[in-house]
Amino acid sequence: MKQTLRKPIEPEDPRKPALAPGLLIAVEGLDGSGKSTQLYLLKRWLELENYRVFLTEWNSSEMVKNATKKGKKSQLLTPTTFSLIHSTDFADRYERQIQPLLRAGYIVLADRYIFTAFARDSVRQCDQQWLRNLYSFAKVPDMTFFFNVPLQTALDRILSGRPKLKFHEAGMDLNLSPDPYESFRIFQGRIHKQYLQLAKEYKFEMIDATQSIEDQQQYVRNLVSERVDLAQYKIHKGRN
Repeated sequence: MKQTLRKPIEPEDPRKPALAPGLLIAVEGLDGSGKSTQLYLLKRWLELENYRVFLTEWNSSEMVKNATKKGKKSQLLTPTTFSLIHSTDFADRYERQIQPLLRAGYIVLADRYIFTAFARDSVRQCDQQWLRNLYSFAKVPDMTFFFNVPLQTALDRILSGRPKLKFHEAGMDLNLSPDPYESFRIFQGRIHKQYLQLAKEYKFEMIDATQSIEDQQQYVRNLVSERVDLAQYKIHKGRN
């Protein structure tokens, strides 16, 4: 699912008709909420319908990911350092992928966005205003879907795909509990509360993530189709 641009976006020829500004759609949710699956399905649908679309994932910058992996492996990152590494990753992708593609008239799909940092990092005791300032350069998404799921359901989904929880995913760096499963419930529960506050402030579209994959996807597609004039993002002959 991870994508990288092979070369910088070329400046548009001024003799060509101007492309419409792009559309930014983000998905948020707890680990195990199913948001990544839904975003991938939305991307495939848009591609099949011949729209200009690109998907970018949280913590996927080619320039930063090695430092992130090394830092996580050491399990010695402070909350501030942890937050700054992720913000550096985001800034790189924003400048190299998100912003140029929006200017080129693409639909950009973001698997996690600045709200992930607002929720997770504030639970790790980073100052909320500091976080807002850190990401103040970023555009607020045109649509943000929040996939709402009970903690136990999220935990069960994660463990159905791998044998154990990841250290930071479970919030083990916060010493909430020696038991990773209990730590996960506490940590992710606090994140969930932060998300619900953000949902009110930024008017997230709330999705019941306990519904079937098909029902969730149909709801998302319907909402996008109703709220957005998708025709302006179509790929026409001679343009991409």
